Amino acid sequence: MKRDPYIKEQLHELLYQALETERGGIKIYEAALGCAQNEDLKGEWEEYLEQTRTHEQLLLKVFEELGLNPDTVTPGREVVAHLGDSLVTAMEMAKANASAAAAQLVAGECVVLAETKDLQNWQLIGHLADQGKGEETSPLKAAFDAVGEEEEHHLHHTKGFLRELWIDSLGLPAVLPPPEEVKKVETAIGAARAESQREEMLQTKH
Repeated sequence: MKRDPYIKEQLHELLYQALETERGGIKIYEAALGCAQNEDLKGEWEEYLEQTRTHEQLLLKVFEELGLNPDTVTPGREVVAHLGDSLVTAMEMAKANASAAAAQLVAGECVVLAETKDLQNWQLIGHLADQGKGEETSPLKAAFDAVGEEEEHHLHHTKGFLRELWIDSLGLPAVLPPPEEVKKVETAIGAARAESQREEMLQTKH
């Protein structure tokens, strides 16, 4: 496949946005941990924070191998940075003005929003590593393989915690830790199956 200048530029744009997403993710998890009340959730986010730091380093290695400057600013990257900063600000607002339980819910929503973008970045990197050709493919594949299913885990498990914490806040029976955590799901299909089993898990619990 011949790569025209626009496509190569777009690949680089994806990598710049991916790096900015990881850097923003570090700040987001640090803020989210300041809002976490549930001990299981706090433990998960502490693990995700360390993994996010590792993902940043993996991307920096890709940048080095491809000869890209990690400090290059693009319009798309600026948008990603702005969104990340906005999520941190939202958590700070909730922590200052709302109850601890409400701030935890806001933190969960912010993590889900951030991880949705993060997972998409890595899925695109993985797709390009699998389908693309050229000198960029090898370092992309190495980074994607190293990340593995961690990004799927971050998103689906946090979504599960957020759903159950919301249900609990509404005075209804909740499954905590959530089915996604109990079943150790790593894919969207697995998450859907786990959620479908929550009523059965509630009956077993009670």
